[in-house]
Amino acid sequence: MLEVKNIVKTFNKGTVNEKKALRGVNITLNDGDFVTIIGGNGAGKSTFLNAIAGVWPVDDGKIIIDGKDITKLPEYKRAAFLGRVFQDPMNGTAASMGIEENLALALRRGKKRTLKPGINNSERKMYEASLSRLGLGLQTRMTSKVGLLSGGQRQALTLLMATLERPKLLLLDEHTAALDPKTARKVLDLTEEIVSEQHLTALMVTHNMRDAIQLGNRLIMMHEGNIIYDVAGEEKKNLTVEDLLHKFEEASGEAFANDRMMLAK
Repeated sequence: MLEVKNIVKTFNKGTVNEKKALRGVNITLNDGDFVTIIGGNGAGKSTFLNAIAGVWPVDDGKIIIDGKDITKLPEYKRAAFLGRVFQDPMNGTAASMGIEENLALALRRGKKRTLKPGINNSERKMYEASLSRLGLGLQTRMTSKVGLLSGGQRQALTLLMATLERPKLLLLDEHTAALDPKTARKVLDLTEEIVSEQHLTALMVTHNMRDAIQLGNRLIMMHEGNIIYDVAGEEKKNLTVEDLLHKFEEASGEAFANDRMMLAK
């Protein structure tokens, strides 16, 4: 479903602030792979997701989704087949619009717009059913402005919007980092449920090592713009946080030094 071939990205090239963010990253994801991504600050995790999403062009390499080379495709065109949930709950939704209006926008993503009337009754019933599964009571507040929702409610809604029309690839960029532990757990459980039910191919950046081990069928570790560890199947299931720390030191030649991730052990 995803082939990333030797992608390179350098910011501020030729200046004193030059930063080599991606140094020839290669990875292939099969249909249905749920891959968690960990690494220290500046490892290239979010840069990697932004490259796939088309936030900016890569300097070299290729990005292929479902057999189609999208390397030069602009971000707005990639949005038709990519679902994305950001770290900040304020992103990914229109705060001044109602819940059902946001869902309607998500349902129409990548489709031709017409002059037909807006949301019909059958569509509204579908939204109610989808919102009910969140267990947050949002199905009774469909005309409420999204800006009035809590961070957790908004993030759960964003996840629903990103998967309302089955995406070819779901990108999750530390989508629970800004939430309290209880709400984060609920959103993660919902994530796992939706990915499994829809048999989605997903990439999830996380700072929590336990979540990285428990979720998905594959785990990759990044360091200084490279993938330094890639594990799947039974080997991944049997990992411990201590194993990951040891693997990092073994592959990078230095101790892991990221307070957020150490605290999330």
